[in-house]
Amino acid sequence: MIQSLNLIIFFLFVPAQWSITLLWLRAARRRSGRAAIAMRSAVILFDVLLAAGWLLALLPPGKDPSPPGTVALVLRTCSMAYSLPATAFMVLRTVLQPLRKLTGAATFDPGRRRALNAAANLVLATPFAALSYGALIGRLDFRVREVDVPVPGLPAGLDGLRLLHLSDIHLSAFLSERELARVIDAANGLRPHLAVVTGDLISEFGDPIDACIRQLARLKTDASVLACMGNHERYAEVEDYTQAAAARAGITFLRGESLPVFFGKSRLYVAGVDYQPLFHRDKYLRGADRLVMPGETNILLSHNPDVFPVAARQGYNLVLAGHTHGGQVSVEILDHAINPARFLTPYVYGLYRLGPAAAYVTRGIGTIGIPARIGAPPEISLLRLRKA
Repeated sequence: MIQSLNLIIFFLFVPAQWSITLLWLRAARRRSGRAAIAMRSAVILFDVLLAAGWLLALLPPGKDPSPPGTVALVLRTCSMAYSLPATAFMVLRTVLQPLRKLTGAATFDPGRRRALNAAANLVLATPFAALSYGALIGRLDFRVREVDVPVPGLPAGLDGLRLLHLSDIHLSAFLSERELARVIDAANGLRPHLAVVTGDLISEFGDPIDACIRQLARLKTDASVLACMGNHERYAEVEDYTQAAAARAGITFLRGESLPVFFGKSRLYVAGVDYQPLFHRDKYLRGADRLVMPGETNILLSHNPDVFPVAARQGYNLVLAGHTHGGQVSVEILDHAINPARFLTPYVYGLYRLGPAAAYVTRGIGTIGIPARIGAPPEISLLRLRKA
């Protein structure tokens, strides 16, 4: 999904940056001598670095030859972090420019004109202020969300079962092990009966997968910790290693298999699948119907939430997923959340229902692309199963 989101942001950004570059070059022409040459050179160098960063962001996912923290990572991240507020800036400027001309023509009061210009400049600065907040505060504003999930036919012994759901940890240069430890401590305070992790423990090849597993192994539950793979485990080519290392730590990755989990005399079946690519919809959950146990409560762990309709038809009672980060940068307009993930799936965040089946999509813990969260804070999900 992240490659698709990168493409969307990129094509929105290109015309905005072209306009910004023209503004800068126009400002350079108003200077003379060395100052003009220096400014033009700076503009060209900046655009070259932006292009290099975007080239790295749009490369096919896989093993990145540059380890985290190198120039490649910095270029990629800074290019994307600049792109969103710059695009928003140009959109706002395009909207405000005619208003400035109208107010300028309608009033000759210099004080009022200065006040209107200051207000317009404040509006134009908003995207950059929002990004700063999202990177410094919103990114680490871990929140607990508790949700009741009605399940038809749920055995009485499972009514009230507390299920901890973590996803999209992305332990990397932009989320430290100490910050993840805060999440684990908060999760343990919820006293879950069962914990599940729906993929993306890391972001790319070279990220500290062992440290992530070490922290997840600290989860305290009545039963166990079960997990499925995300797309970034596949991109980094660490699926087999992650499964083996997690098993040594007492964490079970379900890869096309189902396990019974017992609570007293009651049980539920938890199945898991590897990442289901978004653009292979015709192949979603192929063979996963064999994992459904008739007459039992069946939960499916799938990193990609877009499989929900297929899972519902196959007989799963509940699908747990992540992948979308809740949009990561989400703006509420007229009671509708506007974010890039909306372009790719209708299952962006929260509880969904299709007939008797339900799905919960968590916002997850970490970030990808831009190390910021705006309107979509990181989430520790606690789901309580309820008899419908």
